[in-house]
Amino acid sequence: MRRAIDDLLGAYDKLIMDPVHGGIPLYRHEIQVIDHPLFQRLRNICQNDILSLVFPGATHSRFLHSIGVMHVGSRMFRAMINAYLRERQLSSQVELTLTQLDALDYLAKTIRLACLLHDSGHSSFSHQFTQARRIKDLMARPDRFQNLWHGVDTSTLYDAVPDELEHEHYSVRVAWDVLESVDLAEAGLHREDVLGIMETTNVQPSDTFCRHAETFWSFIAGADANAGALESASTPRLVMDLLSSIVSGEIDADRADYMLRDGFHSSVTIGGFNLDHLLSNLRFGWTVDEPWLGLAITQKGLGALEDFVYSRYQMYRKVYAHKTALGFDWLLREAINEVLEDPDTFDWVDLCLSRMDYFAELTDNFFWEAFRRKARQQPHSYSKCIVDRVKLEHLDTRENLENDRLNDHCAELAAMLETDPAEVVTCTMRARFSNIQDNFNGIKVLMREPVSRKRHLKRITDVSAFFSKFGDGTITHFYRRPALLRDDA
Repeated sequence: MRRAIDDLLGAYDKLIMDPVHGGIPLYRHEIQVIDHPLFQRLRNICQNDILSLVFPGATHSRFLHSIGVMHVGSRMFRAMINAYLRERQLSSQVELTLTQLDALDYLAKTIRLACLLHDSGHSSFSHQFTQARRIKDLMARPDRFQNLWHGVDTSTLYDAVPDELEHEHYSVRVAWDVLESVDLAEAGLHREDVLGIMETTNVQPSDTFCRHAETFWSFIAGADANAGALESASTPRLVMDLLSSIVSGEIDADRADYMLRDGFHSSVTIGGFNLDHLLSNLRFGWTVDEPWLGLAITQKGLGALEDFVYSRYQMYRKVYAHKTALGFDWLLREAINEVLEDPDTFDWVDLCLSRMDYFAELTDNFFWEAFRRKARQQPHSYSKCIVDRVKLEHLDTRENLENDRLNDHCAELAAMLETDPAEVVTCTMRARFSNIQDNFNGIKVLMREPVSRKRHLKRITDVSAFFSKFGDGTITHFYRRPALLRDDA
């Protein structure tokens, strides 16, 4: 209990200096996580695959991003606690009990660990790795999941074996090994609770979590805690869903950090949002009749949320979907497929994807060396394009182009160039924003009556027309292969 009070008051064991957030405090068990080899490997994985070929400053790693997400997630939870206490104390003098302090500390530390480990399963070049055709085939191998979890009972984590593994499944697997080596007992934490709020899992929380969840719900809902349709068994799930939304949701710590970090290192300030303003207007939202527990935004904070959404929208359009960046992503995927044609390379990557004692070998450096070897052996190769930064020749860009028009437009461009249609390649990025307006559980607006100050929640699109402007869309770039890849080269 003394430790919980010290931690909530700001005690920490180490301070990491971050270029985006400044000083980030760490607890002893978090230092142990960061020092683990499976986490240290994230130093050698770039946050934005090879975006640095377009934006030279974008060389930042998954390592620092993960620590930043932990920091933002902690700030989100604490900001909502602080706001709740301020508002409660305006109407009645409320003091936290030791039991409530212990519960808040437990949930805060669980969020921090889940945020810290949320991306620990990323492999070389982050998202582009799993989008390469040969890697997708490897990830979908029928016995991949069983090999990865050999000797571990996964029934407490998954109801069924996933059909195809994604990096989120590997993050859970990495977290399992990392947390096993950490003295969680000394910190008073449980591994299953951390894994339970990470993506893809379905975990029965510990008795400790269930006890703290009941305390937390009673603290938040107050006199309404036992009203409505809520059953005691449902409370831990409600709280786990809330914590999960902080780790991965429409307004989550991951998005908040990568938008600030990617913008900073890319020297791009498109849109922009104020994290402090956004956090100061986040609140706990709950209803006892559904029941529901999640994130809410104050009415006066809608402007901060609008900036957040617009910034994300513009980052996708102007940075992640940049015509040169998407072209290099295409070349990167083809280069990965190319080097995996070598049986030794293929077998080694296959082994690394199957066993945690080899997984740490899958870093950007491994593939850069493979690209260099291939480029020396075969000058007319995708690997040569990556090593020497040979760009695809950009021809055209279309938005929201229908699938049946894609091939037609390729043929039209080829005819204009008097070349084979196979020489025209396309890259499409799909930006999904419909959840902003459609997902009722994702975010709600906290309204208060003018006189009585009674609170109620409303759908975000019922309060602001801004969010109705966003929907799912696609940006498609058309390119011609570089001369060194063409048959006439």
